[in-house]
Amino acid sequence: MNKTAGLLAVFFPLSFFTIGGGQAIIAETQRQVVSVHHWMTAAEFGNIFAISRTAPGPGSLFITLIGWHVAGLSGAAVATAAIFGPTVVMTYVIAKFWSRFKGARWQTALEQGLKPVAAGMILASVYVLLANLKGAPWSQAIALISTAIMAYSRVTPLLLLASGGIVFMALHQFFGA
Repeated sequence: MNKTAGLLAVFFPLSFFTIGGGQAIIAETQRQVVSVHHWMTAAEFGNIFAISRTAPGPGSLFITLIGWHVAGLSGAAVATAAIFGPTVVMTYVIAKFWSRFKGARWQTALEQGLKPVAAGMILASVYVLLANLKGAPWSQAIALISTAIMAYSRVTPLLLLASGGIVFMALHQFFGA
């Protein structure tokens, strides 16, 4: 199977599991591209994910960068179409259907049931990203502290990014972390 067909085979089915956003599929994407297909290393995956987070737009944009890494422009196009195409069509169809039954008991139950699924998928993604951080355990500690600060305060993410970078550089300078 050529690489673009492989990208399609990986990302088309994953598009149906983006409940909760692109973050929900990070763990499975990492498993597919690093462990199953060996298209990149865990460090390369982490770097691509970090680069994608600096750009505005949907959380699934890291898929485009993976496609680019694997098969150039055609890989980027196939990966992007595979991750966004089915979801766009499915969202359109479901939105039409969903609005007809607004407030129905089954609809409320389904929404409530999907929340823990999305949360679990996102937590699995967080685990994968933390496990692959270079400079661990310092990087992991900085990430966890930053997450806690974000969850319990109104500190701007830019300040946390700058502070985390400065702390990491200081730790690296003084302790070789």
